[in-house]
Amino acid sequence: MQSPHQDPGFTVRLADPDAGGHDAGSAPAGSGRATAPRGFRQRRRNRHGRGLRGELMLPTLPGYRTRSDRFDDFVLDSAERLHDIWGKPLDGVRFAVDEIPPGLEQLVADRTAAPMGAYSPATPDEGPVITLYRRVVEQACGSREELQDLVHDVVVEYTAEMLGVPPESLDPVYRRRY
Repeated sequence: MQSPHQDPGFTVRLADPDAGGHDAGSAPAGSGRATAPRGFRQRRRNRHGRGLRGELMLPTLPGYRTRSDRFDDFVLDSAERLHDIWGKPLDGVRFAVDEIPPGLEQLVADRTAAPMGAYSPATPDEGPVITLYRRVVEQACGSREELQDLVHDVVVEYTAEMLGVPPESLDPVYRRRY
């Protein structure tokens, strides 16, 4: 068996419990029988039979959701708000989140500002896609409230580009929360 992160010349051979013979090192010295190596969970000592007692982070604590999860929620909230306002024109539009824009290294080398999002028009196979770049948007904000406002503004801007209308007419609170 070979792990994708290991050197290609390094392999680990596991004992086959159904095979008649046994590999060297798979059975204790002098035991005369083959034993399969045990996994971590089987090797781990569970002295009192309780196992893991519960989740390490409770859902009510702030650390339960990651920054990425919160960002996804902000995008979803903004998209739902726009869908509630506009309805049918936004049917079939997908909102996506990527970490960084493609070609970021070249943008940095050219000293060009990185885009906060992108709009991909509809193709015969799928509908239009509005993509936000999480790291770029997060870098432009200082607090969580600013992040939520900026995410909404970026969603509004690219949705307005898709519909061909000014962003101010798309959502009445666009750029008014600062």
